[in-house]
Amino acid sequence: MSLDQAATKPHEQLAAALADDLTAVNALIRERMASEYAPRIPEVTAHLVEAGGKRLRPMLTLAAARMCGYKGPYHVHLAATVEFIHTATLLHDDVVDESAQRRGRPTANLLWDNSSSVLVGDYLFARSFQLMVETGSLRVLDILANASATIAEGEVLQLTAASDLDTSEAIYLQVVRGKTAALFSAAMEVGGEIAGQDAATKQALFDYGDALGISFQIVDDLLDYSGTKAIGKNTGDDFRERKLTLPVIRAVAAASEEDRAFWVRTIQKGRQEEGDLEHAIALLGKHGTMETTRQDAIAWADKAKASLDVIPDQPLKKMLVDLADYVVARIT
Repeated sequence: MSLDQAATKPHEQLAAALADDLTAVNALIRERMASEYAPRIPEVTAHLVEAGGKRLRPMLTLAAARMCGYKGPYHVHLAATVEFIHTATLLHDDVVDESAQRRGRPTANLLWDNSSSVLVGDYLFARSFQLMVETGSLRVLDILANASATIAEGEVLQLTAASDLDTSEAIYLQVVRGKTAALFSAAMEVGGEIAGQDAATKQALFDYGDALGISFQIVDDLLDYSGTKAIGKNTGDDFRERKLTLPVIRAVAAASEEDRAFWVRTIQKGRQEEGDLEHAIALLGKHGTMETTRQDAIAWADKAKASLDVIPDQPLKKMLVDLADYVVARIT
């Protein structure tokens, strides 16, 4: 079942349940991405922020806060903060990856230039910290500042580990926690923090976001070798960019001398030829790494769901549980 074929989409259910809060978040985003002196800032930001993204990360913050009984206004600030951090990282990532397209549209660095993308990303990071401070919570600032540092650390680690066939599964997991899971877990945890929840509840929210983010990224990596344009993933992008994702790391570990020579040529040295992608996919099948990676994604989704056991049953909790199932729907 693809995401587009799903009869009921949990992220749409969340959006409907949080509609008023999301309207407030969107209004705050538009207000804070404005600039009196640099009109390029709202131009570049609007191009990405209003490109039709699902707002998944800010919805996690809103859902966590509401699920924990929060009645104040600052969950909106935190949701906007999370979206600004996410958007800033996308702007920077597209420059690093030399990307030409995101969400079916030309990237900001292609429409403007690399300098604009980097500097506007920096501006959004600064705006995000202004929003954090307005909550008056030092602990909220601590959580999101740590997440921002972890994201940057993960991106640098991915850069240094790129094309290194000695990259281990532990390094891969550290990269995934940085580039994806850190913001998911922080988005959930600050919702509980602003609601004044106890340590056990906040840990449960963090664990849900962490496991959901890891599952989310593993699924994305799997689809690089099995996806279609119909589900928003072009087969072979990671292979062509020589990224060592989990199915490839496992295939390299199990490789014969001949198979390893193939990975050295295509990934380590970057000398790719016609038919190499098909051969890479065949090697993944030969060693069963697609299936073991698929099982890992499902296990992380199950861990996310189990993390919420300490939260009393309620509609928002069910939507978050369903969201974990939905993340792995594309590979089950």
